[in-house]
Parts: sequence; structure tokens; C-alpha cells
Amino acid sequence: MSDILQSSDISMDDLLDLAVRENASDLHLAVGLPPVMRISGALVPIDASPLTPADTERLMLAITPEEHQRGLREHCGADFGFPYKDLARFRVSIFRQKGHVGLVLRQIPSKMLTLEQIGLPAQVHDLLFKPRGLILVTGPTGSGKTTTLASMLNIINQERDCHIITIEDPIEYYHTHKKSVVTQREIGTDVPTFSEALRRALRQDPDVILVGEMRDLETMEAAITAAETGHLVFATLHTTGAARTVDRIVDAFPTNQQEQIRTQLSTSIVAVISQILLPRKDGPGRIAAFELMIATPSIRSLIRDNKTFRITSDIQTGGKWGMQTLDSHLIDLWRSGKIAYEDLVTKAQDTEEVMQTIRNNP
Repeated sequence: MSDILQSSDISMDDLLDLAVRENASDLHLAVGLPPVMRISGALVPIDASPLTPADTERLMLAITPEEHQRGLREHCGADFGFPYKDLARFRVSIFRQKGHVGLVLRQIPSKMLTLEQIGLPAQVHDLLFKPRGLILVTGPTGSGKTTTLASMLNIINQERDCHIITIEDPIEYYHTHKKSVVTQREIGTDVPTFSEALRRALRQDPDVILVGEMRDLETMEAAITAAETGHLVFATLHTTGAARTVDRIVDAFPTNQQEQIRTQLSTSIVAVISQILLPRKDGPGRIAAFELMIATPSIRSLIRDNKTFRITSDIQTGGKWGMQTLDSHLIDLWRSGKIAYEDLVTKAQDTEEVMQTIRNNP
């Protein structure tokens, strides 16, 4: 992949240029290993000698502002984002491991994708014009949630005149003002916490609010309240599947508040988009598989009545609203030759039912 051989000669610019050129999603820098890139989901070491403690320290200092160097010294870690030339942005996590400095850099594509390029159903476009409510984008770490959210906000920015406030840690995609006014606030730089930023956002005439992550009870409560009080709120959770997402939010609250939260969620939720990324079988790169739940009156009553276990069957029969289960989308991707059979089986929510479906309709 590269003619770089001695780790002591490698500059951070060399590595970032290579990451952009090879379209790597991540760059790992750890003592005892050569630099490693994640390309199309696979970890690929570059042709270089293993990094020494002095190398990782030097590479970290090349890109890390003083305030985050202080975070590393005082709290043993820090996260931040930075633009690299006009080629890309990177989200960086610096940390200590075994007493040495380690870094992971996530490349944030500079180009916004359309919903069609991402693979989302056309019905998602209509959700972006809702006057209020909560839209959740969920999935494991590295499943493309940030890209999906950025693309949806970009459509709103282009097609609606409104005030968009994003609350992120750190800011990943930079949005310029188009038809909308966009305010982007970074945790730790512009405001101390998500919940504090949400409280303040409500006094800043917002129409659309993006909460980078619903990490704690206070943030969940503030996001649901914002959605109830006439704002379109986007947020992420590390869950897979619509039913699990609802359960995760309700279970985060004390037992005596859960009934009230179910009621609030049932009225405020608009949709849950759950996604995972898989290696493509038909070429390089990765492809996203989605579950889409739209909050119909039936689904709202299931949430309110604590019958989330029945949500999946509503999604299965909700095709006319654009709904689809993750498993049905995985089967479609496999039948069209886009993903491998092993990925279909290992990533399915209900493997037994998926195999039964394939047997019945080969």
C-alpha cells in the first residue's frame, strides 16, 4: 500500500493523505504496531515498522490542540474534530493505554450523500418536513448514523427555511447556511453538557434540533420535552431495532416515571431508523441495511400500552407506509447479490425466521 518503511520518518500528513487516498474509514495508531487502517470494514496495516512510544507521542502532538493535550494529561483522554486541508475532516480520540499514547482517527467524508445514495426508503424524505416530533437514528458504533443524520439535516438546510441547532461531541460534519440558519455547538467548547445545551437551545428560536447522542436520563428527558413542545428533534442511540430502542429509553427512567415516559414517547415519536453497515459482496466498500419504523396510531398505542414486543409485526405489515424490518432488508440485499450469506445470517435479528423465509421462498 505504501513505500513508507521507517515509523520514525512517518509524518501525520503522510498518514492522513494515505487515509484519504485509500478511502479508509479509520486510522489506528498504537505502540508496537505499524499504523493500521480500516478499509471496507477490514483492518489493513501499512508497510511500516512498528510505532514506538516516541512516534505516537509525536503524531499526537502534530494534530492535537493544547486544550486537548491537557485533557490527555489530566483525564487520560480527549475527543475532538479537525479539518485536513480541503480533503476531509477527522474525528479523533486520543487516550493512554499501557502508559503510552494511542490514537484513533475516524474520517468524516466531506461530501453529503443523498438519501438514495445511502439506501434509505423515499418515505424518509417526508419525515424531514414534520413540524415536530422525535426521529431516532440508531445502530452500533461505526454503523453510519452520523452520515445519515448529516444527510437528512442537509436536505432540511437546502429545502426548508428554519433554524437548525446541532449539539455534538465533537462536531463532525460542518453545515453552511443555505435556506436555513445553522447553529452548531460542540460539547466542552461551546457548552458543557448535552442536557445544558438542549435547555439553552429552547431559548434560541429553534425549529430543528440535533442531539448527537442521548447519553443520560437528563438528555433523554430534555429531547423528548423539546419534541413535545413543537420542535423536530433528531437523536442517536446505540441500539438495534425499533422495539429495543423504545425499551432502552423507557428502561433508563426510574420505575415510577416509566408510564409517563411511555405516554410522552407515544405522542412525540415520529420514526426510528435503525441501521448496520456490512461489507459489499458485489464490489469494494460497505452497504447499509435499515429498519424503518413510522409511528402509526397502532404503534403509538403499543408504546403507550407497554406492548413493544408487537412493534416488529406492525413493521412487517406496514409496507404501505414505507416500513421495513432489518431482516427483510437483509434478505433483499442478499437476494440481489450485494451481501454474503454469512453476513445475512450473523446480522439478522431473528436468524431462524430469516432461514425459514429463505427456505420457503428461495
